[in-house]
Amino acid sequence: MKTSIGISDANRKTVAEQLSKILADEFVLYAKTLNAHWNLEGPDFHSVHLYFEELYEQSEEFSDSVAERIRQLGHYAPASLKNFLALTHLTEELTGGTGSQNLIKNLLADHETIIEFIRGNIKEFDEAHKDAGTADFITGLMEKHEKTAWMLRAHLK
Repeated sequence: MKTSIGISDANRKTVAEQLSKILADEFVLYAKTLNAHWNLEGPDFHSVHLYFEELYEQSEEFSDSVAERIRQLGHYAPASLKNFLALTHLTEELTGGTGSQNLIKNLLADHETIIEFIRGNIKEFDEAHKDAGTADFITGLMEKHEKTAWMLRAHLK
């Protein structure tokens, strides 16, 4: 059935394509956060291990919400690792070791990359593609990433 929500087919397609990139970033970040959770080592293992668990659960929720937004626009979410790796702005690997400070730096950089990409699309979604709903959605998502980035930065002081 045709999606009729007051946004042209072309605009919905363009927005869904950009959301697919955000979804890929979210899913790669989810995998990297799991990696950090599983492979963390050091004297602060327990507390950071629990924190990383909160973060990967949050990442899973973010991924799901972006995929659902794509579906609301009448498009299919890319749902394979191959597609995610082709679309993401992030690197797949954590670098520099398994200590908490290094892993936090890696995750912080990824959250900041996602924030910058989202910020660059808010106005375009709203004005150029007439999709205030997705602009609002990604603004909220960006704010969540900003809060997480702030908390990760606080661990590095």
